[in-house]
Amino acid sequence: MVDPRPVAAGDDDFILSNLCLTGPKGLDYTNVVMDEQIYITRRGYHKLQEAMEALKKRRPLISHEIKEAREKGDLKENAEYHAAKEEMAHNERRIQEIELKLGGARILEDQGDLPTDKAYIGATVTVTDDTRTEMRYTLVDSSESDPSNGLISISSPIGKSLLGQAIGAIVTVPVGKNGYKLTITAITRG
Repeated sequence: MVDPRPVAAGDDDFILSNLCLTGPKGLDYTNVVMDEQIYITRRGYHKLQEAMEALKKRRPLISHEIKEAREKGDLKENAEYHAAKEEMAHNERRIQEIELKLGGARILEDQGDLPTDKAYIGATVTVTDDTRTEMRYTLVDSSESDPSNGLISISSPIGKSLLGQAIGAIVTVPVGKNGYKLTITAITRG
């Protein structure tokens, strides 16, 4: 709900609560509804909570930066003021993104016995490439993705190719001109 009060020069609480109601190009974030549930590990859920708390702790610091910059004079030509306002908007957008994700999150470990016959989110998939090099990927939500540790987002080219496939399937990863093929040799759940 947008507060119709005019913004007073020292009204930092108003700025905090109403700054990020519209985003770039006037996109309205006030009526964003989480229409898809995401599946995430308990560790990933806690990681998102920690990130959100860190962002919330930044609010008073950024608000203080805005206040200090405002006191320096003309706001039209005050680069510090505009940078601080932009930082606040980015911070608030990120908080909203995380809140939406957490609001629709379902913890994988709480889902009971998930099937292991196909590669679904949370599964560790062992694959071989054309040179018979074996690799292991764990399919995760994009918020948990860490390719250097084998955590592959289900929205990545490899993740999309593996998702829903069974052991023995040969998938083509659409990277480069012709892509490359992977053969699924095993599927396990952590």
